[in-house]
Amino acid sequence: MTEHISATVADGVGRLTLQRPQALNALSYEMIRSISAVFDAWRYDPEVAMVVLDGAGERGFCAGGDVRELYGYTTGGHAAEALRFFRDEYRLNATIARYPKPVVAIMDGITMGGGIGLAGHASIRIVTERSRVAMPETRIGFTPDVGGSWLLGRAPGELGVHLALNSRTMDAADAMHAGFADAFVPSDRIPHLLQALEERADPGTPWEIVMLFDETPGPSALAAARPWVDACYSAPTVADIIERLRAFAEGRADAAAAAYAAGAADELEALSPTALTVTLEAVRRARTLRSLEEALEQEFRAVSWFIGEHDLHEGIRAQVIDKDRDPKWDPPTLDGVPPGLAERVLTEQLHEPVWPAAEVVE
Repeated sequence: MTEHISATVADGVGRLTLQRPQALNALSYEMIRSISAVFDAWRYDPEVAMVVLDGAGERGFCAGGDVRELYGYTTGGHAAEALRFFRDEYRLNATIARYPKPVVAIMDGITMGGGIGLAGHASIRIVTERSRVAMPETRIGFTPDVGGSWLLGRAPGELGVHLALNSRTMDAADAMHAGFADAFVPSDRIPHLLQALEERADPGTPWEIVMLFDETPGPSALAAARPWVDACYSAPTVADIIERLRAFAEGRADAAAAAYAAGAADELEALSPTALTVTLEAVRRARTLRSLEEALEQEFRAVSWFIGEHDLHEGIRAQVIDKDRDPKWDPPTLDGVPPGLAERVLTEQLHEPVWPAAEVVE
């Protein structure tokens, strides 16, 4: 068991807390292994009726996977370790989604990337006024994973494509509208919610108890933007999406919407053309898949390719290592991305899958 998680059982509630607040509870490989071991141990434990998943500190539930650790794997010739990291993480994501006991995830503060992989597939997903929820992978030349493409593909209209391509951060209202969260509980009421879950007085189910504390988070800016997001992000290619965003921004009387669309186009022109192209195809393909596991396998095929590519290394370097915020993408423009690349990346099996054929997914 790593020092970066704590696992306790009291009054029928297994509470699993990420304990790495100095790094916004970013997930190391050892944390993934330990969390998986806890879920395995609690699966048939009669003393555990439900699981509560939260993070230490007030800044975030989990900022994602430890990209510094990933950078070390991918630049140090340790691709096998990186693949092991992702395989085990994806299996954990699926375990949470299929867990036989209720899992209540509290996404208080920053919840991104790998944090979505933990909380986004839980039975009950709670956000607060401090929640900042995102799949920000395109900012580092990568693509949404940990089942993120599955969630994004099921967001209303083209909102998932917008969220994925632009790495857009959602507040509580946006996260609920997009299907990433189920309930809004103000942060100062979280301790009372935890106490109620432990006491389990009538009403007794976890969802009924959460509903006693649920409030309305206010209007969603994402929902308000959906008409023009649907019109622009339904374009067939990233280049066409940018063109539609520019046209909308130039011809729109609503100054706020025009500025939003123009800013979104600017963002897309600054991000990795390769990552954007693969991500657009990944989210659209995820809409046709039958299960979370199929989405995770598709993501793993993409990840297996990305870990050996320039843009992921360069994106992590620019955003996390050197922090110069000036990545040099290769190719630098969308017209340099080879035709058919996205389909090949998402379908070609470079390494042993997450679930080998001999295994049966529950």
